[in-house]
Parts: sequence; C-alpha cells; structure tokens
Amino acid sequence: MAYGQACSILKYFRDKIAENPSFQYALQMDCEEQIANIFWADAKMIMDYAHFGDVVSFDTTFGTNKENRPFGVFVGFNHFRETVVFGAALMYDETFESFKWLFETFLKAHNGQQPKTCYTDQDATMRRVVAEVFAEAWHGLCTFHIMQNAIKHLHEDKDEEKKKGKKKQKKKTEKEMEKNESISILSYFSACMFEYEDMTEFEQKFDLMRQKVSKQTWLDSIYKLKEKWAECYMKDVFTLGMRSTQLSESLNNDLKIHFKSDFDIIRFFKHFERVVQGKRNNELNSEFDSRKKLPKLGMRRPPPILLQASKLYTPIIFEAFQGEYERSLAACTKALDENNAYLVGHCIYEEEYKVVGDPLKQTVLCSCKQFDRIGILRGHALKVLDLMNIKSLPPQYVLKRWTREARAGNVQDNQGRNIIENLNIDAVLRFRYMSRKFLNLAHQAANFPECTALVDSTLDILGKQIGEKINASTSTFEDLCVDSTNASPPNDLLINASLKKKDVQTKSSKRKRTWLDKKHKARKKRQNKATSQFGEETKNDVAHAQEVVHKPKHKVEHEHKLASLKC
Repeated sequence: MAYGQACSILKYFRDKIAENPSFQYALQMDCEEQIANIFWADAKMIMDYAHFGDVVSFDTTFGTNKENRPFGVFVGFNHFRETVVFGAALMYDETFESFKWLFETFLKAHNGQQPKTCYTDQDATMRRVVAEVFAEAWHGLCTFHIMQNAIKHLHEDKDEEKKKGKKKQKKKTEKEMEKNESISILSYFSACMFEYEDMTEFEQKFDLMRQKVSKQTWLDSIYKLKEKWAECYMKDVFTLGMRSTQLSESLNNDLKIHFKSDFDIIRFFKHFERVVQGKRNNELNSEFDSRKKLPKLGMRRPPPILLQASKLYTPIIFEAFQGEYERSLAACTKALDENNAYLVGHCIYEEEYKVVGDPLKQTVLCSCKQFDRIGILRGHALKVLDLMNIKSLPPQYVLKRWTREARAGNVQDNQGRNIIENLNIDAVLRFRYMSRKFLNLAHQAANFPECTALVDSTLDILGKQIGEKINASTSTFEDLCVDSTNASPPNDLLINASLKKKDVQTKSSKRKRTWLDKKHKARKKRQNKATSQFGEETKNDVAHAQEVVHKPKHKVEHEHKLASLKC
C-alpha cells in the first residue's frame, strides 16, 4: 500500500458506516504510527454472531495479498448448516499481542458475547490467547491439522526405524511394507480421535499405538492435549458436530479463487464482500426452498412428533431428526431397577446406552449426551420418550438455532441500537408509501389550476425544509461516526500513515505433498494407464458429451424427460 493511502481505508470504512451505522471496524497502530492490524465486521455479521455465535472457527491463511499478511476469518454454522462469517482481519504477524488485540476487538464488536466453543489449529500462541480472552469457551483443536501432522511425524518415525535395519529386504518391498505399516498406525490414531467413546478403551488403544512407534516425541505432545481432540473427552462439549476449522479452510479456498496477490487494500475489501455475499445468497436460496417445498416425511402416516419437527426445524436438521426417529423404531429396550431407566440399543449391534426419563418433567438423560453436543435428541432418548407416552417434542429439547425461527428477535450493536440488516429495504417501503400519497394528491389537484399552484408552491417550501433537515442530520451523523470508532486512531494520525511493511519471502501457495498423496497419485496413474486401452470408446463418449453440451438446455431437458417416460 502506497504512502498516505491509509485515508482510503478510513474512507472505505466511513462509507460502510454511512450505509449502516452498525458497521464495526478497528485499526491498531504501532509506535511509528503505522497500521499493523485491521479488523472489521458489518451489520449482518453482528446479527449472525448474535444468532449463531455459539461455535466459532478461526483460521489464518497466507498468500491472499502481496504483503503476505495473515488474513483471518471467524466463521460458524447457521440453521441450515451453512457457513456464516462473523468477522475478518488483516494482520501484520501472528504474535501473542496481535492475536490478543484481535480477539478482544472481536468480542467488543459483538457486545462481549463469548462463544461456547472455539476451534483453531495447533498454534501454541493462539492457544494461550484463546485461554485468556475466550475464558468461557471450550477450545478445540482442528482434527484435519492434527491428522496432517500425524502423517508427517509418524511416517518420519518409521523412517528412523527403517534406518536401524531390523529387516533387510529389497528396497521396493521395504518401502511398500513401511507405507502399509504407517497407514495402519494412522488408522489407529484416527480411531483414537473419532471412534472410541470410552476413556479406558482410548488409553489402551493409544498405548498399543505407542508400542508400534519408535520415536514418541510428537505422540507425547499431542497426548497432553487429548481433551481438545479425542472423542471420549468431548462428550459434554457443545460442538454442533464441528471437529475442525474446515469451514474456515473452505472460505479461504473461495477467497483464493477471487483474489490476486497484487490487489490493493480496497480491491481486497471489495472482493471479500463478494465472497461473503455469495455465502449469504446460499442461505437466502435455502430459506426460499424451505418455504416453497414441503419436508420429506418418510412415513405414510407420520406420528405427531415428526409432524411437529417438520414445522419447527429447517429441512436439513429435520432430515437428521427423522433419521434418529427411524433408529428409535428399530431400538430394543431393557428395563432397569430404577424408575423409567432403560438400556437402549440397536437390535443387531451390541452397543447400548443408559437412558433415564422423568415423565413429570418430560426429560430424558442419555449416556451418549448427543443433545448436549449437537442439539438434537438421539434415537435412544426418543425411544424412552415414546415409552413414557410423550408423543410430542418437549420445548426444552428444541434448540432455537436449528429452527426456522432462528433469526427471530432484535439484535443490538455495541452502541445499544437495534441493527437493521438492510436500510435500503425500509427506504423502498417508505418510497412506495409516499409515492401513493403524492400520486393521489397530484391526481386530485391536476383538475384545478389553483390547487395545482398550491401544491407546486408547497412542494418548493417543503423541498427547502427537507434539504436543511438532511444537511443537519448528515453533520450530526459524522460526529457520531467519530465517536463510535474510538478503537481507531484519530484522523490526523491517518493522514500520513501507511500499512506497516514486512519482509516478504516468496513462497509457493501449494501445500507440500506427503508420501500418502504421492501414493494416491501413483494409483491414479495406474488406473489411467489401464483405462487408456479403451481409448476409442472414450473418444466416442467425449464426442457424445460435447454434442449434448452444445445442445440448447431445453432440448437436453426434453430428451431426458422423454427417456424417463419411455423407461
């Protein structure tokens, strides 16, 4: 960013505040009056966080700008399990001080509302900041990053073991054995991460895995953090099914499609807006489809609890709930000595869960604790509700964030004002209201010259009064804008400020391939070689496909319909 161009940042943010006063931003200056970190969140992001900010994923990515600055985004799930953005930041570095300023600014923009769960990567600095700033949140580690590190470190351990030369075979055979053994260790580690629900079983399997690995440094370090990634230690954690920063990674991929590294700061902001708007359009389409289409009920005569759920939940959540209800129909129960206590399990599988019900309070406590984690009752709990003759879903088991009315209610910004998502809609409605009154007035006055002159002179006076009102409100609004951005430096500091420069080292944006990726690539090559024998058939298929592509869309659809009718 060129010298003195910081005013363009301020102008961009002030224009956003002019569009919607609830827009939030903050700039952190260093001791040399250079802009180090930038955070912003528009009115829609603040509303989204108020409704869906219970589980947050934060991740940073490089390579989206020519300064190689970390670009961080806070994201989460909406009621359609789609990505929503809660805020974004362009940072100078990934130090403790920068992350602390960013997380504190994020909370300030969102009225101090702490998330219940926060997912990040394995960065130790970020882990310390989350523990200090998001003190009320449970901190989880991204399972994808952990698995990538497992592929790297556990494979290195096998390299060390290979160097010891315990078994002397041919190089090709030795490599194949080594990779197969490494894959088996990875499957052990993956099972420890996702499958074992019992802590004792987890400890036993992890010890067995230790015995297969010669160098245990990485395993020891990740074991100390087992409460942040192992399934058995996360039974009481509200995660909504999120186990990684995959939402952030997915958004980063979308950003890289739209961004070029030589973008200036304003173009960067504009293209980020487009990506975020694309996510919001997805939610709008899902909302439209959910109102237009009836939910798919899998039973001809659905029970009352399914009819109730179909009206309460969004389609994707109802589909999950209906799957749990179908499992409850296939569940077997065994009464225990306690009142309304049962062992519930599938008729075929051996796994059973203890469920205790209370018909008076209409509550069920299941040992799987799925409702505490995801917000949807599991089939075991639904089975016991049915045994207690409770045929509708109790209100305490309807999580608002999964319902069609998840966005109901007003949200206030950190200045105490009710947030209006789109001020233009209100302006359009007022315009329609006034247009009808003006049109009726003009229609009445047009037949009488005196009335026409009266309306004309009155409109001239009214126009001057409206102009004075607009000028007065604009000056007052500018004063409010200065007061509302107290997290940012005053204007005189930004006149000659610049974006803090950093030493840029050119790096490839591609992720380094692991031995597992190379193995998959070799397998694909063999498959391609095998399929090349059918080259002529492939050419004919391609030609036919191109023929279909070049046909008009309505003709293709018509041919598909005819084919289905013939079938």
